Amino acid sequence: MTLGTIRLQDAGVCLNGTPVWQHVTGSFPPGSMTAIAGANGSGKSTLLRAILGELPLSEGQVLFDGVGIRDIGYLPQARNIDRSFPLSVTDMVLSGAWQQAGAFGGVDQTVRVRAADALRRVKLEGQADRMIDALSAGQFQRLLFARLLMTSAPIIMLDEPFTALDAPTTEDLLELVREWHAQGRTIIVVLHDMHQIRTCCPHVVLLSGGRAIWGETASILTPGTLQRAYESPQGSWTTAQP
Repeated sequence: MTLGTIRLQDAGVCLNGTPVWQHVTGSFPPGSMTAIAGANGSGKSTLLRAILGELPLSEGQVLFDGVGIRDIGYLPQARNIDRSFPLSVTDMVLSGAWQQAGAFGGVDQTVRVRAADALRRVKLEGQADRMIDALSAGQFQRLLFARLLMTSAPIIMLDEPFTALDAPTTEDLLELVREWHAQGRTIIVVLHDMHQIRTCCPHVVLLSGGRAIWGETASILTPGTLQRAYESPQGSWTTAQP
């Protein structure tokens, strides 16, 4: 493998004894941008969590060459985050700099300046002192991106980052993703919007029927393949692997 690559080798995950997907093989090379697509329940978020080690594999391996889980910046689905915890917007952003915190969790002025700049980048500079439970859905998603801006992780994984957002918010946040990719970071993103996938992601992993088709977006997202994936998601597949 090329240094910095994440590779799945004949990997599979079971939940409650039922396979979600099996025999998945493919790699995320350094600097690549790959969409994870598929119908609801096909195991897109499960794939991210398996890479992170949050879910055990039932078979196969996830291999890291020159990188590790600490090198991954992860943005989970906003609906899975408990917003009732009494945390300010600024403190939420600062939590993204945990690797730079001191032995007692303190942050210096340099980190606080970076946090203020991150809020400015996502257009939340006027919300710094508000509590996170007072934010709208769009504002909270911007906040999650600001938190991610605090990391220097070479790998960024995003789980449905634009779901239920208005067009201006989506475009603002998508521009950040493009910027990360231009910096040479590896981007792995769960997306539903086929236009976003086609225009932003050169590679795609399409999950359906417990299998994965993995390759270049233009060759994978054909009308026939999409029909099989979304209209007959339990059908049989021939797995394509890079």
